[in-house]
Formats: sequence, structure tokens, C-alpha cells
Amino acid sequence: MKRIVARSTLKEFWEKHEDSEDYLKTWYQTARTANWKSPKDIKKSYASASFLNDNRVVFNIKGNHYRLIVKFNYERQWAFIRFIGTHASYDRIDAETI
Repeated sequence: MKRIVARSTLKEFWEKHEDSEDYLKTWYQTARTANWKSPKDIKKSYASASFLNDNRVVFNIKGNHYRLIVKFNYERQWAFIRFIGTHASYDRIDAETI
């Protein structure tokens, strides 16, 4: 991805949830250097990723302790971080619209 929007959201989260820092940094580096052109490409890197409408992808972070929702623009190679939270907080949101 050429651009990942809202990295600060990840940083703020790992400052509150220190056990997520290494996992989120790894995800960020992987996504930053990836050339994902479709969900199929993401699935090769993240087999447990779930795909939603509107090019949204749910990533399980730290063995599913945390959930990360990212909206992709594959053509422009942009990724927009929409949500990062605990599994419990994920259950309280609408992942399709956040």
C-alpha cells in the first residue's frame, strides 16, 4: 500500500494496550510494503482475514484478542484504518459502516 491513513490510531491504541504494539507494528509494516490488488492478495498474507462489503477487511490481531478494520482502495493503493479495538468492543459496533 502506498499510503496507510490514520497510523496515529494504531499508535494511540498500542499505548493503551501495550501487548498489541508488536503485532500492530508488524501489520503496519506488512501492509505498507504490500502490493495488495484484491482481497485474494490479502488472504495470501492473512489467511484469517474476513472480508466485508465496501472493501473493508477485518484483521485478527494478537490471536484474535483485538480486531482491526481497514477499508481499502486497491486501485490507488490506499488503506484507511476505520477501527481498532478489543474483541468485546468490536462486538458492539457495526463493522459494515464504521
